[in-house]
Amino acid sequence: MKVLRSGWVRAAIVVLAAAGVVALLWWRGPAWSGVANAFTAVEWQWVAAAVGLNLLSVLMRAVAWRTVIVQAAPPPHPGFPLVFSAFSVGLFANAVLPGRIGELARVAVLTRRMPQQEGMWARLLGTVFAHRVFDLVAMIGLIGYVVATAHIPDWAVTSLIAVVVAGVTLFTIAVVSARHNRMAGVEEGLGAVRKVVRLARYGLGVMRRPAAAAAACLFQVLGWTCQLFAVYTTMRAFGIHEALPAAGLVLVLMNVATLFPLWPGNIGLVQAAIALPLFQYYGVAKANGIAFGFGLQAIEASVGVGVGLIFLAREGLSFAMLKVMPDMAQAEVPEREGDDEEVAEPDAAHARVSG
Repeated sequence: MKVLRSGWVRAAIVVLAAAGVVALLWWRGPAWSGVANAFTAVEWQWVAAAVGLNLLSVLMRAVAWRTVIVQAAPPPHPGFPLVFSAFSVGLFANAVLPGRIGELARVAVLTRRMPQQEGMWARLLGTVFAHRVFDLVAMIGLIGYVVATAHIPDWAVTSLIAVVVAGVTLFTIAVVSARHNRMAGVEEGLGAVRKVVRLARYGLGVMRRPAAAAAACLFQVLGWTCQLFAVYTTMRAFGIHEALPAAGLVLVLMNVATLFPLWPGNIGLVQAAIALPLFQYYGVAKANGIAFGFGLQAIEASVGVGVGLIFLAREGLSFAMLKVMPDMAQAEVPEREGDDEEVAEPDAAHARVSG
């Protein structure tokens, strides 16, 4: 009964959010004929550059994830081709399914191809958490850049403050827990949340090696930098000749608009979040801003969906299988508290960034 009730609540939230987006685009939106006209003037060489930069961003972020995996899991470690394949399948799942199914999908792809070891699912799920911690570091850097160089709409300020606070808190917990090799004080008394905390800890082995942590963070920042320039080149493709801070604002607002995935891609909400600030602060016509928002999301999807489909087929998976990915409850947490410490100090040969 509780599951049914929560399902109805989620459906009601999605319907209300969708109705709000439709109303916003109807009353404050552009003439839709102008949106269609904006696509006829697209400069496709800039689109090609944006696609290439998005692909490079995915490569950099996959390298960062493998760096975390090498520190968290015992050998043999997965090679970069397998990690990139799993990461791409995860991007595809996140793009076409609501929620964050992709985070589970990439772990499932890896566990299918790696030697079966006790607690491996838990360790790999923990690496996803640790990878997201570095994601937050890059995001905080981007927010700082935008705050210093552009104007952030009032409606986005609260969400960005929450992201910064969450990022600083999670990074602090990660560093402290890695240094002490345990989070018993945090876990105690948390009930159902305890398993989540324990799973997260298994991915934090990278924090015990400053060089590996710095490498993972660097590759993640490089990935976000590529994404920033992908937004900039997409703006050029749609005839929006604003400076890099405007691209930074768009990237920040796009991430705010997708912070809570109500439906695949939050299509419509993303376009409104991008177009209205561009119109208000940079004088970009609403029709051009809406067209740019659709184009930007399509370019990102072309990489996530296109590359993801290729690797989905390579792994012998189907779209239907993504919908029934195992959840966190199926992650077997090792009984021995010291299990996560066995891989805390891998030797130098195992600390490679790529293999």
